[in-house]
Amino acid sequence: MRAYDLIQKKRDGGVLTREEIEWWVEGVARRTIPDEQVAAWAMAVFFRGMDARETADLTRAMAFSGETVDLGDIPGIKVDKHSTGGVGDTTTLVVAPLVAAAGVPVAKLSGRGLGHTGGTLDKLESFPGFRVELGRDEFIRQVRSIGIAVAGQTADLVPADKRLYALRDVTATVDSIPLIAASIMSKKIAGGADAIVLDVKVGSGALMRTLDRALELAHLMVRIGRQLGRRVVALVTDMNQPLGRAVGNALEVREAIATLQGRGPAALTELCLTLGGYMVWLGGKAPDPDAGRRLVAQRLEAGDGLAMLRRLVAAQGGDPRAVDDPERLPRARHREAFAAPRAGYLTAMDAAAVGAAAMVLGAGRARKDDPIDPAVGLVMCKRLGDRVEAGEPLVELHVNDRARLPAALERLQAAFTLADEPASPPPLIHAVVGVEGTGAAGSVTGAASTASVAPAATPAGPAPLPAGWGHLVELARAARETALAPFSRYRVGAALEAADGRVFTGGNVESASFGLTMCAERVALFKALSEGQRRFTRLVVAADGPERPFPCGACRQLLFEYAPALEVWVDGEPAPLPITALLPRGFRLER
Repeated sequence: MRAYDLIQKKRDGGVLTREEIEWWVEGVARRTIPDEQVAAWAMAVFFRGMDARETADLTRAMAFSGETVDLGDIPGIKVDKHSTGGVGDTTTLVVAPLVAAAGVPVAKLSGRGLGHTGGTLDKLESFPGFRVELGRDEFIRQVRSIGIAVAGQTADLVPADKRLYALRDVTATVDSIPLIAASIMSKKIAGGADAIVLDVKVGSGALMRTLDRALELAHLMVRIGRQLGRRVVALVTDMNQPLGRAVGNALEVREAIATLQGRGPAALTELCLTLGGYMVWLGGKAPDPDAGRRLVAQRLEAGDGLAMLRRLVAAQGGDPRAVDDPERLPRARHREAFAAPRAGYLTAMDAAAVGAAAMVLGAGRARKDDPIDPAVGLVMCKRLGDRVEAGEPLVELHVNDRARLPAALERLQAAFTLADEPASPPPLIHAVVGVEGTGAAGSVTGAASTASVAPAATPAGPAPLPAGWGHLVELARAARETALAPFSRYRVGAALEAADGRVFTGGNVESASFGLTMCAERVALFKALSEGQRRFTRLVVAADGPERPFPCGACRQLLFEYAPALEVWVDGEPAPLPITALLPRGFRLER
């Protein structure tokens, strides 16, 4: 084989075989393929994509491109949790001890922060003396001994991904869903866990800015994990504002301790209980996610999670007294307020700008070798939906180097949107992906939407989804949340799958001039046509309420005309129908 030929094949839209992918990954890991060819291949994948089989093969090859962690000698189902990155996301410091306290071994390989997103290892190093670099044998011994270990990747783990990611980072090819999925899942597979709960962030502070792309990534990672023999569930959670109040390493550790004491912010506590419920369920300690959540809540109330955090810190060389006395953690010398310029309701926030402000103060890194100041960061005084008065603090900045303050304040200037009328904040949990086929009968309380959940088999219940349709149904239901229906209050969402596997979604848009109203199906179709798509395979339509949202006559004609081979599923119907059944004598140009 030649690297040139594989680059050309992918550039021209070809599908790589497993053997070709394995040869390529070996060349990347051993550095027999030069940087310029690796970068060219990444760009070809960025534009041409990879199908699910290719992505799974890439994941498998990268996972085994170096050493792996074998947790087979540890009794029980070992569970890991991964977040795609956000701002003020302190969940690991809360969830991991709670789940371990519930009897599920937690073997967590974590990373450092980069850019506006924080890293678990940086936060843990706020504990004086805490060691995040554990050898493989020490890592395994600690999980066997106390039920939990949180450490950084060793240098010989997934070397192919390390090199590929470094080149993606400097060639503008990071934002490729197949490459993101393979990068994340290869590390999880190499880490040795039997089950994985994924927290896929979506919003202004996340890598995935839109719900469509977040759901696409979540479904792909769940599918990859299943193909590689892991139990996997993904939650799509909101990152349009920091999850908690604290943004910064020691500040977030204090908040995690408060949460384990039962005094944490509501959103952080809620998400930790939900994630923990799924981890405990996948770990075999609860019959379903709701029961898992109840068990985690009991461990929280009993103080067992706090005790487990204390054991974790002590086991890895940190000062466990800081768990009970957070004053021992680093503290910034100065505090400054960033005030609201006017009165109003906080309706939007640029969470990435908030994270960037904390980074400028020294809480994060612009480059991998930048030093971290564990004491500095931000404390959010308001959340989306809150009323704010002019001059009232929006953010409290914790500062050591005052010379950094102007740059941080500059980033905060445009980060907040104030309006005269209130707006509903986004849901904390947008969807749960991958519950079907894992034995769950339902979903954890608090999830705004549960993707691909097989309904209970009761006579009055809806028919189960045929294989392969679950992700489209969830995308249509998610698109319904984007509808603008101020007159009818009847929201409809549509998800249209093109022949190449891409999915286009839309919600209905109403106008006071009724003739300008757009149905959800048309929004999705026109979006796809505008991007050059001409062949379509499947459509799902979902709406509010029990009434089944069959496409209107105009939409049936458009779909019949542009997608003659289309199968249409109306949410609530027992089965999909061909478009010819919805419009048996439709008009096309050739007729």
